[in-house]
Amino acid sequence: MKEITEREYEFALERVEELLPLVTDDTPADDKKSVELALMSDIVIDYEKKHFPIAKPTVAELIGGSLKEKGMTQRELAQQIGVSPSRVSDYVKGKAIPSLSIAGTICKTLGIKPALILGMA
Repeated sequence: MKEITEREYEFALERVEELLPLVTDDTPADDKKSVELALMSDIVIDYEKKHFPIAKPTVAELIGGSLKEKGMTQRELAQQIGVSPSRVSDYVKGKAIPSLSIAGTICKTLGIKPALILGMA
């Protein structure tokens, strides 16, 4: 497949915006507008994956974000996983990476998918 240019990407993006209000869940999949929307969306997605990649979150970002999401303090997490608060602080700041067993406990406590911590997702 040929590489999409920025101009083609911008055209596809504009076309997606025009088609979105015209295609509903009730629009048949073989409708011309549905087909065009799917094609234009694929072009936009492929271009954005290449030119605007989203980096995987670090272990520190996963832990810090999950703490905020759960409204939990570093001290509370430390108590629940059996490490010192300063050690949790090191994890959140990216100064240390938890051992595999501690990482598993963090995943269970914060509801993080283990594959994310391991960088596999």
